[in-house]
Amino acid sequence: MGRKIAIYVFAVLLFLFSAGPVLLTLVGGIIPEKVLLSVPPRLFSMKPTLSYYKYIFTGKVPEAYEERGALRAMVSEEARLIPRAMLNSATVALAVMAMNMVFGSMAAYAFARIRFRGKSLTFMGIIMCRLVPASALVVPFYMIIQALGLLDTKLALILVHTLLTLPFTVLILTMFFRRVPVEIEESAVVDGAKPLQVFWKITLPLSASSMVATGLFSFMLSYSEFMYSLVLGGSQRSRTLPVVMTSLIYNPDMIWGMLMSGVFLALIPSLILAILVWKFVVENIILGAMKY
Repeated sequence: MGRKIAIYVFAVLLFLFSAGPVLLTLVGGIIPEKVLLSVPPRLFSMKPTLSYYKYIFTGKVPEAYEERGALRAMVSEEARLIPRAMLNSATVALAVMAMNMVFGSMAAYAFARIRFRGKSLTFMGIIMCRLVPASALVVPFYMIIQALGLLDTKLALILVHTLLTLPFTVLILTMFFRRVPVEIEESAVVDGAKPLQVFWKITLPLSASSMVATGLFSFMLSYSEFMYSLVLGGSQRSRTLPVVMTSLIYNPDMIWGMLMSGVFLALIPSLILAILVWKFVVENIILGAMKY
């Protein structure tokens, strides 16, 4: 009984540590600032409100900020940039995830199954390139993107984020492809399947869980990347969510409730994608473990 209690207590603490920040941002985004900053806290002394979210999406100023003599800060116009920045970040991240799953899977299959001269050197070169500090590559990437005429475009962010995340995808998928029994692919070749058919109809279905997991990881890396998004982006048409949220944090006119609302909105795409693919990834990992 003591062991079970300890396990449950540890599980609750782990849950609070992991989900606590998300819950705090949710509560902070629906509680008026006057209540949120009160000492002692009176979080449930007033009804929850969605006025912060309405301002972000519609520009309607919350009623609490129109009251004279109320304890309030100025309403920042930069909060209105969050929806556009969310769309930009989601677009770039989804494109990066797709390119990682397509090009990363083909490169990984080549390293795992095909013999060619310089294979080990090429593989190590791809992996070692990712170990170079990201700050050391900012200027070279900027000069290349500028020479291509792609500054302040989402295409530039897609290309750079893909280059940053592709080595990890190649590494993980190469290790997984090597675990797939060669006999399965050889049986398909005996039955008349061509190499591309073996890759598409045999190897990829068996590696679906790893494909989705690496795709999700590349999405998260691209969605939260800040430095290159700041340097290569400029106007609102290419400005991503991390850049906008950073400007909100350092804005002296930003209020806590508005900031919490923006943070929670920033988490929604990642949470939705994680929930959609989590069950699929876990089920395929378990089935793969039972199969092998």
